[in-house]
Amino acid sequence: MTELRLEGVTKRYGADGSGTVALRDVDLTVRDGEFFTLVGPSGCGKTTTLRAIAGFEAPTDGTVRFDGEAVTDAAPEERDVGVVFQSYALFPHMSVAENVGYGLRYREPPAGTSVDDRVRELLELVDLEGMGDRDPDQLSGGQRQRVALARALAPEPDLLLLDEPMSALDARLRESLRRQLKRIQSRLEITTVYVTHDQAEALAISDRLAVLRDGRIEQVGRPRAIYREPSTRFVAEFVGDNNVFDATVRGRDGDLARVAVDGSDREFEIAGVPAGAARVSFCVRPAALARDADANRFPVEIETSEFRGEHVRAYGRWDGGSVVLQFDTERQLPSDPDGLENGVTATTDGGTDAADDNGADGADDGGDATIDGDVAVGFAPTDAHVLETQSPEERR
Repeated sequence: MTELRLEGVTKRYGADGSGTVALRDVDLTVRDGEFFTLVGPSGCGKTTTLRAIAGFEAPTDGTVRFDGEAVTDAAPEERDVGVVFQSYALFPHMSVAENVGYGLRYREPPAGTSVDDRVRELLELVDLEGMGDRDPDQLSGGQRQRVALARALAPEPDLLLLDEPMSALDARLRESLRRQLKRIQSRLEITTVYVTHDQAEALAISDRLAVLRDGRIEQVGRPRAIYREPSTRFVAEFVGDNNVFDATVRGRDGDLARVAVDGSDREFEIAGVPAGAARVSFCVRPAALARDADANRFPVEIETSEFRGEHVRAYGRWDGGSVVLQFDTERQLPSDPDGLENGVTATTDGGTDAADDNGADGADDGGDATIDGDVAVGFAPTDAHVLETQSPEERR
């Protein structure tokens, strides 16, 4: 196992370093045996960070350390890392077994193990036992991904790096493979850095994750903390759906602050507002907006909704702007206009619109639940999470 540290890592492109800045003073620690994910939108610097760790990109400034030892100037082959690329990069003229064993041409297999034994061990580990003689083009996308993973693990690297390895796979296969990847990583206890733009994937697979934006780290934390307690507006809006409000502080009552939301004449009471603050931004998750909440109630006009299987996601407007709601379809009664409720429950005054797929006979089997009309919802003061007003660079 290896502890990874990045200290003030900056990457500028251009002959004199005055061009595009891909990374800006990145400080990061990945603990021994941790599954750590870099997540963010395209162009945020996550792949550049991974390439700097692997040695494929030389930082303009800063230091990369493995177990405290500076490796910033070390070549990739000197860093003892395994890399799985987005394209898998398998050799088409080699069999599966030859691909897996390729790295062992330049590094001895573990003591007491032959190359063939190591290849068989790894194919068994990734559930490809008996497929060593096949060519890569005879495999599915998921199987090729597992061959690439086995090849990266063959020399027993200290660090495993994965650059969006599942982005080309369908959603169901991604879910299956990420569970398998996490199982393998936990079994081997190998320090792993994973790059993805998929927030749901990052939340599901990581021990901890870093959210990147414009070459900077916005927030580092455990998945639950990132989701429930985003530090900035960007994190709140990037990681899952969220409702973000800007408001002016009007007064205080003990631990609660009374705030007036921009664009509305309504005042809400929320917790967590810093003493002396005159302005505040806060977020409320769709699942926290409830029909039966006593506090902070407001009407919403539903504009559109999406059936997502276990729940319906509704998008609407109120006098303070746009808002996102969530309705649990397991407890929804499409035949009852007033029966839309979830753990966040809400009621539609205008009723529900249940699509009829039965043709001319007009029989109603419930259909796919969608929502229109007006909704009255509220939220508890403690369900509002106050966001930081400073940017990451201002917090330094």
